Amino acid sequence: MESPGIDPKSSTRTKRKNWKKIIYVTLSLLLVLAVGGTVTAGWYLHRPLPDPAGTFTISGLREPVKVYRDDHGIPRILAKNLRDLYFAQGYVTAQDRLFQMEMSRRLASGRLSEVVGEKTLDQDRFFRTLGLRRAAEASLSSYSGEALTALKTYARGVNAYIRQATENGELPVEFTLLGAEPEPWTPVDSLTIGKYMAHDLGGRWKGQAFRHELLRLFPKEQALELIPEYPGDGPRITGETPSSLNLSEQLASAVFPREQNGSNNWVVSGEKTKSGKPFLANDPHLSIATPAIWYQTELKGPGLHVSGVTFAGVPGIVVGHNEEIAWGVTNVGPDVQDLYIEKRNPDHPDRFLYEGKWEQARRISEKIRVKDGKDQVMEVMVTRHGPIVTEFARPDGKMEQPDTALSMRWTALEPTTELEAILRFNRAKNWEEFREALTYFKAPAQNFVFASTDGTIAYRANGWIPIRKKGDGLLPVPGWKKEYEWKGFIPWKELPTVVNPSSGWIATANNKITGDDYPHHITHTWAEPYRAARIQEVLQQKKTFTVSDMEKLQTDTKNLRAQWLTPLLLQQTEGETWTREEAAALELLRKWDFHDDPEQSAPLLHHLWVNELEQKVYKPLGSKTLNLFEGKAQVTDRLLRQAADGKPGWWVQNRGGLKKLVVSAFKDAFRRGQDLQGEDPTRWQWGEFHQVVFSHPLSEVSPLDLLFNSKPIPVGGSSMTVMAAGWNSDSGQVDHGASWRTVVDLAEPRRSRDVVGPGQSGQVLSPWYHDQAEDWARGRYHETRMIDNSGLPGGKLLKLMPSE
Repeated sequence: MESPGIDPKSSTRTKRKNWKKIIYVTLSLLLVLAVGGTVTAGWYLHRPLPDPAGTFTISGLREPVKVYRDDHGIPRILAKNLRDLYFAQGYVTAQDRLFQMEMSRRLASGRLSEVVGEKTLDQDRFFRTLGLRRAAEASLSSYSGEALTALKTYARGVNAYIRQATENGELPVEFTLLGAEPEPWTPVDSLTIGKYMAHDLGGRWKGQAFRHELLRLFPKEQALELIPEYPGDGPRITGETPSSLNLSEQLASAVFPREQNGSNNWVVSGEKTKSGKPFLANDPHLSIATPAIWYQTELKGPGLHVSGVTFAGVPGIVVGHNEEIAWGVTNVGPDVQDLYIEKRNPDHPDRFLYEGKWEQARRISEKIRVKDGKDQVMEVMVTRHGPIVTEFARPDGKMEQPDTALSMRWTALEPTTELEAILRFNRAKNWEEFREALTYFKAPAQNFVFASTDGTIAYRANGWIPIRKKGDGLLPVPGWKKEYEWKGFIPWKELPTVVNPSSGWIATANNKITGDDYPHHITHTWAEPYRAARIQEVLQQKKTFTVSDMEKLQTDTKNLRAQWLTPLLLQQTEGETWTREEAAALELLRKWDFHDDPEQSAPLLHHLWVNELEQKVYKPLGSKTLNLFEGKAQVTDRLLRQAADGKPGWWVQNRGGLKKLVVSAFKDAFRRGQDLQGEDPTRWQWGEFHQVVFSHPLSEVSPLDLLFNSKPIPVGGSSMTVMAAGWNSDSGQVDHGASWRTVVDLAEPRRSRDVVGPGQSGQVLSPWYHDQAEDWARGRYHETRMIDNSGLPGGKLLKLMPSE
C-alpha cells in the first residue's frame, strides 16, 4: 500500500535513484577498504536509515504526536501540547541531523579533538579560551520557565532518538568512521550552538587586530590608507601607542568567521504587490556545506503554528512565518567586540593592572581529551574585560610578551536570551507583539524585517551595541584605564527602526543602515554596497510585483561592482600591445552585461583580474597579516578610485602606479584563465570554474568526498551579487551563500516558496540528502504548505506514541 499523497511512479523513480546511490556508495566504500579502511561495505549497506514513516512507542511523550514529511523531507509536527511538540522536534531533527548536531556542539565547546585527534587541538584551545559554552551556561538561568521547558523537552527528544538509533544500529555512518558515539543532549548544548552563531556573525575584533598590526609594521601614512573611512574627517586614531604584541603570529590559529557572512532581506508593501498584501523575502548567507546549516520544519500545537528554519540542535523556528506574520534577518555587523591591551604583573602572571592596582584574573583550567594522543591541560585567564585571547596557541605557557596580553570584551559572552526571543517570535500575531519579543534578542545584532497580514511592514536593527566612554572600536585600547570602558548599550528605543515607509519597501544586505546624523557609533566596516544597491534598483523599477519577481531578485546575478570597476580597469589597458587572445579577452569585457552568469566567460576573467590585483597590492602585508584584513574589498575600491582620480597612495605606487599594476594583473589573470580553461578566452565559462559541491566535514579525507559530496554543479553569481555565491579563490569551489531562500506572500500566509541547499537530511543514503542541490544552484523553488483545517497533508506519516 502506497503512502498517502505519494505517486506510485514517483515512488518507483525514487527507488531507482536510491539503488543507484547504493551502488555508488558501495563502490566508494570498497575504495575506502582498498586504501586501508577498517569497516566492510556490506555492513554500511545493510545499516538501516531512520524510518520517516510508521509507528514508534517512545518513553517521554505525554500524548500521541504525528509527523508528516513532504516530498522534500520537511517535517510537519502536530502535537496536542507544547512539551510533546518540542520533544518531537528534537527527535525528528536528530533523525536527519544527529551527526551535524554532535559536531556543532563539539566545535563550539572546544571538544573536537576527542573524536578527531591532534589536528583540531588549536581550534579547541581557541574555543575553550573564548568560552562560548561558559557563556551558554551563564545564560541558562536567565530564561523563563516556558523557554527552559522547550529546551529540556527538545533535549529529551534528541536523547530518545539517540537511544533508539544506538539500540537499532541506526547511528549515522560518520560516527563509525570516526570511532565515536553521540553523548546525551543537554539544554546547554542548544544554547552553545546559538552562541556559536553569534561568533559566526561577529569577528570585528579581527579588524582591530589588523589595524594594530598595520600601525606596528608600517609608517602611519601607509597604514591609514588601509583603514576604513569613517563619517566625518576620516579614521579617528585614539592617539594611544599600539602595543608591541605580534598579533599576526599570536592569532594565526584563531578561528575567525567568514567576513562575507551576512544575508539579504526585504519586505514590500501590499500597495506594490499583485496580491495586495505584503511580500517578505529572506536568504541568509552562511557557509554552504552538507548538511545545510538551516533545517526546515513546521510546528503545530496549542497556540502555536509556525513554519521556517532553525539550526539543527535549537528548538523553535529561528526565521520563518506563522499564520499572521513573517520575519527575516540579515547581519548588522556592529562593533561589539573590543580588544584591550592588558598590563600583566611580572611577578604574578594572573594579575593585571587597572587604575593603578593589580587585579586578580579568574583562572579556568581546561582539560582537552585528544583521540589517540595525550590529554592537554590549558589555563584560561579572564580579566574584567574578558578572556585573554593571545595565548591560546601557547599551551606551554611561554609568552612572547610576558608583561602584555590582549583580552576581548564581547556582547555574546554575556548572559543573553535569544531563544526566549525566538519562541516569542513564533507566537507573535502583529508588529507590537513581535517588537516586544525583540527586547529579548541581544546577540548577535540583526537587521529584522517584518510583514503581517494586517498590511504592516517594518524594520529594526536589534541587539546590544555598546556605547564607549572613549574610543570607537577602531584599535585595541588600554585595559588599565577606566575611560575605555563601555558605559552601556545603545538605548533600545534609539535603535534604528522603520515602519510602513512611504517608499513601500524596506531592504537590507548588511549595508550601512544609518545616516551621518545618527548619534551612535555602529561600525567602521559595513558590507560592500552592491547587493543592497541592486535590490533597491530592482524594487524601484516596477509599480507592482509578483512572487516570481521576488524569486528572480533573490537569484539575480547583476554585479554592480563590476559595472563601475571594469570600465576603470579597461581604461588603463588602452595604448598597450596585446596578443590576439588577450585582445579578444578584453573585448569580452567591453561587451559584458555585468551579469555573473555561469555560461559567460567575462565573469571568470573579471574575478581573476580583481584577485590578481589584490594579491599584488597587498603583498607587502605578508600572508598572516593579510588573513586579518577586514574590509579588504571596500579598501581596494577606494584605492583604485583614488588612483584613477590621480591620487594614488603608497600601496598603488609601490606596484609601479595604477596602469602598470592593472596591466600586470591582467596578464597574470589571463594566463591563469588559460591554464584553467584553455587558450581561447571566448570558450571560457564562469560556471566551469565557479561550482558548488556542498562539501561534507569528512570529505577532506579522500576518497570520502566521493561518498559524501554532491557532484560539482556550475553556479552563477558571486560575493558581489544578490545571488550570493562566494568561492575559494584557488579552486573556484562555491562555499558561501544562501543555503535557504524563502519568499512569503502574506495574502496566503500558510504558503511559502523555499529551497534548502543541498537538502533536508544529513543521512547519506536518504532521498533527501542532496535532492535540492540542483534546484538551489539553478534558482528553483518548491512550495511549502502549512497544515490547515481543510485536512491533513499527504506524505510519509510517522506516529510517535507514549509508552505509558
